[in-house]
Amino acid sequence: MVAFRRWRAARPFWGGLLLVLGGAEILLTEKASLKVVMHIGMQGLAGYLLPGLMMICGLLILFNPAQRLFYSILGVLATLGTWLTSNLGGFLIGLLLGVVGSCLTFGWLPDQEPRPARSWRRRNREPVSHP
Repeated sequence: MVAFRRWRAARPFWGGLLLVLGGAEILLTEKASLKVVMHIGMQGLAGYLLPGLMMICGLLILFNPAQRLFYSILGVLATLGTWLTSNLGGFLIGLLLGVVGSCLTFGWLPDQEPRPARSWRRRNREPVSHP
């Protein structure tokens, strides 16, 4: 458990996870089978490629955090593209997950000190005296 926490702290874990979940949700909302999509053309195929790209960017963020800025920009562009190609971005749920995950990843700083837990801050707080 400690090894997983250390691994998770060294990368933008929640941003990558939200991007993967957003892509998976959009893929699940697709109704047509792949046979039908091949007959519809590129517009139908883009409905599967963009959520797939979102999931790949999310996984690359988790396993290669050094390139997180490029992957987060590519992820947010793919997410915004699903607005037109995939049922309004998976009925807005996948779209919101992808945009929030990409923004969290873009804003993550690797050399920041971890914040102390709230329970630790509560225990060490000095009592407030009221006059």
